[in-house]
Amino acid sequence: MKSAVVLPAVTAQIGFGQVRHTRHRPQRNAFAYPTYFLMLPMRSLRANGPGYLARNRRAALSFHDTDHGDGRSDSLQWLENLLGQHGIDDAQGEIWLHTYPRVLGYSFKPVSFWYCHRADGTLRAVLAEVNNTFGERHCYLLDAPRYGEPCEAAKVFHVSPFCPVRGRYRFVFMRTLSPSPRTVARIDYFDAPGADALLNTSVSGHLEPLTTASIRRALWSYPAMTIGVIARIHWQALRLWFKRAPFFRLPPAPGDFVTPALRAVPPVTTEPPPEPSRP
Repeated sequence: MKSAVVLPAVTAQIGFGQVRHTRHRPQRNAFAYPTYFLMLPMRSLRANGPGYLARNRRAALSFHDTDHGDGRSDSLQWLENLLGQHGIDDAQGEIWLHTYPRVLGYSFKPVSFWYCHRADGTLRAVLAEVNNTFGERHCYLLDAPRYGEPCEAAKVFHVSPFCPVRGRYRFVFMRTLSPSPRTVARIDYFDAPGADALLNTSVSGHLEPLTTASIRRALWSYPAMTIGVIARIHWQALRLWFKRAPFFRLPPAPGDFVTPALRAVPPVTTEPPPEPSRP
């Protein structure tokens, strides 16, 4: 992969918002939880240092490279190598990582998003890095997506025992800069051709600089946030069990670590998730 161009220094961000999830069949199950997450300019962090971010060290709120990719100590290098292996050599701009931090040393990251930009700031690729509760990881590489326009990938990785490994995901990413910075990542799951979505999920939030004040606010507002992520996953699984949702056992992991996008699709007609209230 070509060497990245010199980028202006930008700071790490923290987002405060909501996770939303709606299952439509066979019984409806919906929830929305307040959350926060990191939005990290990985190339700026490499060039200019971590700033207020506790990186690869113990802290109440921290980020560890080994929580991503193949577990190496430099997750950005892993990502750049992966892009090169898939012929994406023009993502020379900033690479933003949307992910959960470690909180009090613990983290579970259901999905992280690597937003890879060209030197002119346009979006070149998105890598959706998915973890399940069985300790497995898989990536969906979305080549040449655009903000606000959907793209699809075949579902090949087991996430929930209440969903089969078949069908397709539809991804939509949105970013706004004014009146305040905000990000939305939406994933809809279609389990059969021609069927309506089985699941609608999204994570959204307003972004602000990562500072000692914003870190303190996150920790005081949600002192056990990442433990709560895994606890809520199991609580919702229990609700689906009692609702007699179909159960699917863990299949073998896919042979390839990365699944490429299927194609771009026509714009969705549904409205984006509502504006989250600030916690």
